[in-house]
Amino acid sequence: MEKYTFKTKLWIQVALINFCVVALAGVTLRYKINFPLPSVNQKYLLYAHSHFAFDGWVALALMALMVNYLQQHNVVTNYKKYHWILIANCISAYGMFISFMLEGYAFYSITFSTLSIFISYFLIFYLWRDLNEVVDKSYTIKWFKGALILLGISSLGAFSLAYLMANHIMVQDYYFGAVYFFLHFQYNGWFLFACFGLLFSWLYQKDFLPSAAISKKLFIIMAVTVAPTYFLSVLWLKLPKGLHLIADISGILQLLVLFYFIQLYPVVKKNIPNKFTKTTKYLWIMASIAFILKIILQMLSIIPYLSHFAFGFRPVVIGYLHLSFIGIISFFILGYINEILKPVHRHVNAGGIILFVIGFLVQEIILMMQGLEAMEITPLPYANIILFGCSILMAIGLIWITIGIMKREKVVA
Repeated sequence: MEKYTFKTKLWIQVALINFCVVALAGVTLRYKINFPLPSVNQKYLLYAHSHFAFDGWVALALMALMVNYLQQHNVVTNYKKYHWILIANCISAYGMFISFMLEGYAFYSITFSTLSIFISYFLIFYLWRDLNEVVDKSYTIKWFKGALILLGISSLGAFSLAYLMANHIMVQDYYFGAVYFFLHFQYNGWFLFACFGLLFSWLYQKDFLPSAAISKKLFIIMAVTVAPTYFLSVLWLKLPKGLHLIADISGILQLLVLFYFIQLYPVVKKNIPNKFTKTTKYLWIMASIAFILKIILQMLSIIPYLSHFAFGFRPVVIGYLHLSFIGIISFFILGYINEILKPVHRHVNAGGIILFVIGFLVQEIILMMQGLEAMEITPLPYANIILFGCSILMAIGLIWITIGIMKREKVVA
């Protein structure tokens, strides 16, 4: 029987195409805020946009890159099963995108959402088993297994939300509690742990051996704090004093994450200054800054007034979510993709990256300025028009990046 080789580049291309769809949906959302578009239901499209961003872009990209990690370490397994898992993931992602856009939370959208969760369970089972065959001293296996556990835990929030919506239980506290549970264990769990696993694996492959010790310390602190920091997301609820104390302590403990993470930078700069491209360097610097900001903002949310401000104003919430989703996760993944394309002398288009980054940075500034309006600061004129322009800029940048990669003929295995 012919050996099946997992086609990493193919799945990178599919994930990037999906990211373009996410960006175009974002453009449509911003357009509708400024101009009439009666054929589009804003709330339904927002559901479609967010669900597809998670499953169609980030989850798909991380799945593909983690399977690529197995191939890099010569794990003998049937890679075709991962091919079919990713196909099923794409079907469920597009099913969610279309059904949410047409009907919001209803039978078909909930069905496809549930399907995506069961697909993730298959991934967890097979990837966990195959990771046991890897010999790697970089602590990457721990990061990946932690990511898979947290992916499974996040599904409890999705199931809870689906149950509430299907049974028309519109208790706001329940609804937002389930939403933030899912978001927390996706953003701060599955996505972040998988990215750290890929990062430390890459560092170790570059013979940067001291990274293993830092990796272990970072993993322990983040593993201990990931569950209790969920309560930082729901401080607007009337939590018992014990849970409130746990949230406060976990927020402060997160500063240890910063201590070890910042410790990594000067050592990396000294030991491997010329082992990654300029595009990757700047993307990962941006991702690092966004990560540091996220940790600081999480810690500051233990202050009651700031917590109310952070979770009570939509622009601030959107800005924070984009800081994590784009600033940390997406920038890191784009940089990592750039590195695994390097062996075939290809790279992510720098011009597309520049447009995408500029659009993101201006968007974040405007969203934060909109949030400051709640503090009776004079609102920025034409803010929504500027945000619409930012969404167009980001979409053009992503399309440019995707077309550039798809035009390459060589395939990265």
